Amino acid sequence: MYPFGSGSGMPSYPPTSTNHHEPPRAPFGAGWVPPMQQNSPYPPQPHPPSQPSPQMHYHQQQQYPGQQGAPAPYPPMSAPYPGAAAPSYPPYPSSNPYPGQFAPPLHQQHQQPPISNSPYPPDRGYTPAMTAGYDAGYGYGQGHGQGHGQGHGHGQGYGNGQGQVHRSLPAHKEGTPTVVAAQGFDPVKDAHDLRKAMKGFGTDENALINIICRRTNEQRQEIQRQYKTHFGKDLIEDIKSETSGNFEKLLVGLLRPIVDYYCAELNDAMAGLGTDEEVLIEILCTLSNMEIYTIKNQYLRLYGAHLESELKSETSGNFKRLLTSLCTAARDESGRVDPNAAKNDARELLKAGELRVGTDESMFNMILCQRNYQQLKMIFQEYEGMTGHSLEKAIKKEFSGDVMEGLIAIYRCVTNKAEYFASRLHKSMAGIGTNDTQLIRVIITRSEIDMTDIKVAFERLYGKPLKSWIKGDTSGHYKHALYALVGEQRSS
Repeated sequence: MYPFGSGSGMPSYPPTSTNHHEPPRAPFGAGWVPPMQQNSPYPPQPHPPSQPSPQMHYHQQQQYPGQQGAPAPYPPMSAPYPGAAAPSYPPYPSSNPYPGQFAPPLHQQHQQPPISNSPYPPDRGYTPAMTAGYDAGYGYGQGHGQGHGQGHGHGQGYGNGQGQVHRSLPAHKEGTPTVVAAQGFDPVKDAHDLRKAMKGFGTDENALINIICRRTNEQRQEIQRQYKTHFGKDLIEDIKSETSGNFEKLLVGLLRPIVDYYCAELNDAMAGLGTDEEVLIEILCTLSNMEIYTIKNQYLRLYGAHLESELKSETSGNFKRLLTSLCTAARDESGRVDPNAAKNDARELLKAGELRVGTDESMFNMILCQRNYQQLKMIFQEYEGMTGHSLEKAIKKEFSGDVMEGLIAIYRCVTNKAEYFASRLHKSMAGIGTNDTQLIRVIITRSEIDMTDIKVAFERLYGKPLKSWIKGDTSGHYKHALYALVGEQRSS
């Protein structure tokens, strides 16, 4: 399945239960997470004015996708996400330097040479199941007084030797997952238990569920590595030979590295005749810049094609432009808000839509794909204050088809992401038949992030608990596996 060797196979993870010093990390797929209002894990260090700031030095060291002269390696798992510039919104159209170079070099002697060798093989490699840095306590330094100091977080502070980090945002409460890292995790024992469950005549499906559905994606990758090491067999191939139908599809999806799983879903959505635009919207409208970059790199490795080119060939018109903007991964992720800019953007959206004949789609595209989530919340509030109704209602009036669905997805993810995914789950089971692919995808991708919140939103919106819907639309071991993933007790 995955080759061994440093940098090319499954990573060797430290024991989950003993890793006490690692800062909290947002699981891959969480999207943009607001800066925490806790102290930064990085101690403040003053820097004289003549020295380049460590923040700038960091930008010069990293070779991110899109920079000239360097391959696109995965971002280091321990590195914080590069800070975006303060949101001074330029007139449309704007020239955004984000994808190519995060900051101009201040001191050429400190620039690092381009990375020449990726730590991953050119055709296929392991993609980190977890991406660090979304919630590591980033902020913006805004010290006062004379002298230069470094505000740790994304930005610089000015003060007497040491800048201070000031955050205007409230402390962010992360989503509550239903699948968490197993305590006392023993991948060797799990590998042997899985082999025992599939060896000989018959299969112990309950054992498969109790292990695979109750471990994080990171832990599942280590189990697979140990399985192949001890038995010389591929765990996914054995699962395929011992299970079938939606139960097989669910277990195989869980065993894939999460980024590979996203890539496979995008590829399947565009393969063959027709395109499943809803999958493209669900993934690209909900992920952060770093996550989209990582998916783009792995998509190229797995399928030999550029994701952006594939999207352009499968879509058209305003929807193609929306997906292209999202795929560029150039959204401001600073978390900073500007009330005056929010009022101006709300007025621009009003003039581009309801106050004119026709619609200036480019203005909606520019604002909704470029502004950070906190700023968008303020823009939406200003718009509703000006018009007496939500921007979502205006979007439904001014747009139609896939581009309307994409813009509404952005709006709902900004206002309440749990409700957005609750609606996706409801749609997968409503009416005649079940869209099992959609049901499986949402549960796999959200179970380690915010499935508990999604369950609460689901019951509030639709009057019945998620478990009752799953029970009515699925059966057998497939149903029990879904129960385990959404944190429900098994029932008949």
